Amino acid sequence: MRLIQRAILWELLRVFGFLLAVLTVLLVFVGVVQQASEQGLGAEQIAQILPYIVPSLMPFTIPATLLLSVCIVYGRMGGDQEIIAAKAAGAHVFTLLSPAFLLAAVLSVSSFVLTDRVIPWAMHNIQVIVSDAMEDLFLDFLRTTNRFKDSEKGLMITARRVEGKTLIGPQFRYAPPGRSPVTVTAERATVQFDLEKGLILVEMHNGLLQSSGKVHGWFEHEVRSFPLGDQNEDTKPRHLSTTDLFEQLERLKENRAALERHAAAVAALDLILGELPRPDRLAPEPPPPVKLKILEYKVEAEIYSRPAMSASCLFFALIGGTFSIKMGRSSFLTTFMICFVPILLVYYPITLGMMNLAKHGDADPRWCVWVGNVLIGLWGAITLRQVSRF
Repeated sequence: MRLIQRAILWELLRVFGFLLAVLTVLLVFVGVVQQASEQGLGAEQIAQILPYIVPSLMPFTIPATLLLSVCIVYGRMGGDQEIIAAKAAGAHVFTLLSPAFLLAAVLSVSSFVLTDRVIPWAMHNIQVIVSDAMEDLFLDFLRTTNRFKDSEKGLMITARRVEGKTLIGPQFRYAPPGRSPVTVTAERATVQFDLEKGLILVEMHNGLLQSSGKVHGWFEHEVRSFPLGDQNEDTKPRHLSTTDLFEQLERLKENRAALERHAAAVAALDLILGELPRPDRLAPEPPPPVKLKILEYKVEAEIYSRPAMSASCLFFALIGGTFSIKMGRSSFLTTFMICFVPILLVYYPITLGMMNLAKHGDADPRWCVWVGNVLIGLWGAITLRQVSRF
């Protein structure tokens, strides 16, 4: 029996490797490269980010590729009557399916590692490359026109010339809506883009600060920041490791508890003094505890969804293998569609819906993210019982 299992495992590995390579190439070159080109990235920047994009796609392509591989291998075996011959020799259906379960278990662990460790590392490196690319595009534009303007953010930068990454004779004018314009003129300056914080960091030397037409001071060295797009101080939970997510969750809970104690103390003091709460008593007003609670829900949903999404490989292998044996024909595409359509129409909507409920605190993420897997598992268990009787 071990010879049969090794043969099945080898065929699964061969088919899975080929399909995964083809699907990854299609996704990268048809989708990612086209989108990156539309965003203004050149061939050099695209070549730099490709090694980080490929592992980031793996957790999403592995389950579907495994399902198709299982349908191909076991569909061929069913069509060639190899399943019937193995049963006649005394092999149990579970014995024939064990190579698929072994491969699915390895891929589940690999998917979790990719999601937990590789994707945060890859996203950080992609941000660094994109930051450098944005710096190069900005400097090239400023070198050509000697002027850069963002009317939406109220930012205008001019320079006499650009030498490398240094601006000679720059002037920075920042006039956000509803505020007085601030103008900084310097002898030279360097610009750095920080995508994680959504800021443009400017290091200036020998400059003059003006506001509302008045001079407010002179400086030898100054570092200032300007907004770059939408500012978001919080890194997306998907871009953090599980260890970092647990640390962030603890910080959020501590901050929320501190805010609740602060609000309770202010309310008690107002009651003692017989005064209504006033907003100016809380200046600067801290973020409300409700907002921090929502962030806690999102972090918890990300923590518990990772093992559930990774374990989907096991359930996909179960339903793909048992249904292929039940169909007993080599038309693997028909078997794949019969399995994948319910997964596409039922599994993913339920899983994503439950994750959305968990992110809003309407369901406990410790169990709700497993609902889709449980339904697929029940379907596979019923089919396994049916094929075991044949």
